[in-house]
Amino acid sequence: MRLLDRLGRLPLVIVLGWIVAAFLAVMVGVVGIGLVGSGLLTSRPGDPVSEDEVRRALEETVRPTSAAPSETSSPPVATTRSFRTDGGTVVAECGRIVSMSPAQGFEVHEQDDDEGEFRAFRGRDRVKVELTGCAQGLPLLRTREDD
Repeated sequence: MRLLDRLGRLPLVIVLGWIVAAFLAVMVGVVGIGLVGSGLLTSRPGDPVSEDEVRRALEETVRPTSAAPSETSSPPVATTRSFRTDGGTVVAECGRIVSMSPAQGFEVHEQDDDEGEFRAFRGRDRVKVELTGCAQGLPLLRTREDD
């Protein structure tokens, strides 16, 4: 009882101080989130665009040039094709292998323009791929599995 008599109202002041500080911290957080959400601290997106404005913008970007391009001057379109193998996926176009993505448990051991190889992490499994040419604009791939 003597301790409480000596301290008097000090514990009450400390508790009220903590309550006020916690309340102020929460309010600052709520106000800050509200400001960010309303766009005050971030850039606002533009106004919605109407269909007519989109159509006009697309017409401006697609307008033909003054000189009509000849049919023979256009570059050939490279057609890509993906092949699934036991070692992974190979994406190729006529003339080159674009990418090789290994299957789980395999890794790309080597990759050139016209051939590549997948190898298993453990064991001696190998899947060799070779670009053999094109047929009707699509690449042809030959695979060989070695154990």
